[in-house]
Amino acid sequence: MTDMEMVQVFIGRDGTGGSPLGVFRDGTAVPGTAERQETARRLGFSETVFVDTVAGEVTVDIYTPSVRLPFAGYPLIGTAWLLRAHGTPAGVLRTVAGDVRTWTDGEFTWIRGRAGWVSGKRTQQYPSAAAVDALPAPPEGDGWLYAWSWADEDAGTVRARGFPRRGDAITEDEATGAAAMLLAGELGRDLRIRQGRGSDIVARVSDEGWIEIGGRVAVAGGRPL
Repeated sequence: MTDMEMVQVFIGRDGTGGSPLGVFRDGTAVPGTAERQETARRLGFSETVFVDTVAGEVTVDIYTPSVRLPFAGYPLIGTAWLLRAHGTPAGVLRTVAGDVRTWTDGEFTWIRGRAGWVSGKRTQQYPSAAAVDALPAPPEGDGWLYAWSWADEDAGTVRARGFPRRGDAITEDEATGAAAMLLAGELGRDLRIRQGRGSDIVARVSDEGWIEIGGRVAVAGGRPL
């Protein structure tokens, strides 16, 4: 049996919200992209990761139920938090898109990446939070949609929902770090995002095109595969 651990990423201050993430800390137990893709499909999470550690370098291999991703936000934050919880250093996580620095600050775990690493996602602004809330899951159309509105533009607070629209079983992502990174890059400012039912995401625009994404993580359980 292969052990998979589960965490909730981007939970709110009250413990609600957060996207479920499946993590295989021993990626060698599920070798090969085809087997990993099938495992992610059977598990049915928005995203599942397989951690490969070679000579001290940690690589995170990320899958949705239907595609492999070169970069994603909440899987990296969740994996960094889980590795640290098990006493494994996680200062840098390697992805197909690039090396991602990670750190903790109080109750938040952070990653640092670039909006250009986010592929296949489109943002669309709506006139109000009520208009975002009223969207069906998913809205009509094709392609990954990050629907958002200002909750308070002066304060930089945003209401958002994420719709993969890939044709797999995921109709809506509760919380999405990569989409938050993309939006912060497009707007060029720091954001505090409330997504889904109650997820809390912080985005900070840093120097030289880097963007930092932070959130809370909690253990959600585990199960054998």
